[in-house]
Amino acid sequence: MPVAKKKTTKKAAKKKVAKKKTTKKPAKKKTAKKKTAKKPAKKRVGKKPAGKKVAKKKTAKKKTTKKKVAKKKPAKKKVAKKKPAVKKAKAKRKPNPAFMRPMMLSADLGAVVGGDPKPRTEVTKKLWLYIKKNGLQDSVNRRMINADDKLTKVFGGKKKVSMFEMTKLVSKHMK
Repeated sequence: MPVAKKKTTKKAAKKKVAKKKTTKKPAKKKTAKKKTAKKPAKKRVGKKPAGKKVAKKKTAKKKTTKKKVAKKKPAKKKVAKKKPAVKKAKAKRKPNPAFMRPMMLSADLGAVVGGDPKPRTEVTKKLWLYIKKNGLQDSVNRRMINADDKLTKVFGGKKKVSMFEMTKLVSKHMK
């Protein structure tokens, strides 16, 4: 019978050990923080918990392999074909009849441009031909016109006139 007691004592001892294990609080697992490539991991400084030391589990690092990404081609856009527009026969631009009406010129302006009646456009063209032919445009400031004897009468006695002022002064000599 002593053999039977040994078995019971072993079972009882196992039960006691099992009870002791269940009464103890399980140790908390420490999770490993992921390391970023830019910042090194900071070491923790502080109190260590007293008691049993739990062996840290080593986690296998995953190997990162770069996948070759095929270059994406932009999707072709479907463009609706445009029908060729029916072109209307463009009529030539009609000039304003007020500019084309021949006007009577004064004697002073007639001496520079010519005596017979002419439209405003022709008077301006002939006046510029006279200025370019005689070199009356200022060499430094091309907008200014240096008047000679004939043009001083047309410009109202002024020796230097801007090209924008010139048209205003010439229009006084046309009726």
